[in-house]
Amino acid sequence: MLLLAIESSCDETAAAVLQDGTNLLSSVVDSQILLHSPYGGVVPELASRRHIETIYQVVDQALNEASIRLDQLDAIAVTQRPGLVGCLLIGMSFAKAIAYVENIPCIGVDHMAGHLLSVFLGEDHPDFPYIALVASGGHSSLYLADAPLSYKQIGQTRDDAAGEAFDKVSKLLGLGYPGGPIISDKAKEGNPAAIPFPRAWLGTDSLDFSFSGLKTSVVNYVNRASQKEEELHIPDICASFQEAIVDVLVEKAITAAKKSGVSRIVLAGGVGANHRLREHLNKRGLDEDIAVFLPPKHFCTDNAAMIAIAGYHLFNSNQYESDTLNMDVYSRSQIHI
Repeated sequence: MLLLAIESSCDETAAAVLQDGTNLLSSVVDSQILLHSPYGGVVPELASRRHIETIYQVVDQALNEASIRLDQLDAIAVTQRPGLVGCLLIGMSFAKAIAYVENIPCIGVDHMAGHLLSVFLGEDHPDFPYIALVASGGHSSLYLADAPLSYKQIGQTRDDAAGEAFDKVSKLLGLGYPGGPIISDKAKEGNPAAIPFPRAWLGTDSLDFSFSGLKTSVVNYVNRASQKEEELHIPDICASFQEAIVDVLVEKAITAAKKSGVSRIVLAGGVGANHRLREHLNKRGLDEDIAVFLPPKHFCTDNAAMIAIAGYHLFNSNQYESDTLNMDVYSRSQIHI
């Protein structure tokens, strides 16, 4: 079974070809980082225009690398939600056109389901059920995954997502965009215990996240230093800020596993590529006798391979919209608490 997948939910145009649900034949990603860097974040109109410019080349490259023709495909999977609507429409329209011409199913995929299954793109696969910690620019969430198509959100962000906080603090410090990799790199030279930034636990039993207070604490710290004309030690700020985010993400994931009686945790999302988060989660997992599964870093950020995995399971179970040409896109995920 050959499936083409397309991802265009935000600022990456991506395509992948998956064979029989396990054999990834190609995965191509066109990143827009250089386009959005001058603005310190994603500009939706610019992102949509870039998708229009690159989607043909990206899909064509994915097919060529897989040595597959369009008429060999059994189905197409495409991100349907959540994301920037203008960006989603580009991928959806392109996928619909191919599906119509080739008379094959077009399968709308929830982007979050892709992240939840991205761990299966690596070599070390968990059994179900597992707890999934999804940390990215738009999401800080915890899910209980019972099966490939059965997930329940058990925790979510109440304000800034982890990746969003990284970007905002990076912009505050004048370090650039995207903030996650830059702060992670600077943090290697700093002391994570240098500045006692707060951790928002939101109660002993809460599995929700809040990082806006942490971001405000960094703002206040920088402002006080400026007023006193004190020199800022950027690596210490980055290391201390990163540690505060990592501590909360890790402890909430461990708590979720214990409360759910599940002995497996999966990390996903763009922030899942953060070295300190992966290191700390692995250590806490060993301490608590909980198995931790980490996708390859390049499959943590947005990609079409994870959309292909989710699309394959939807296709096999016949759980997708049959009215291909009337499918729409949506800004929010279907996977709720």
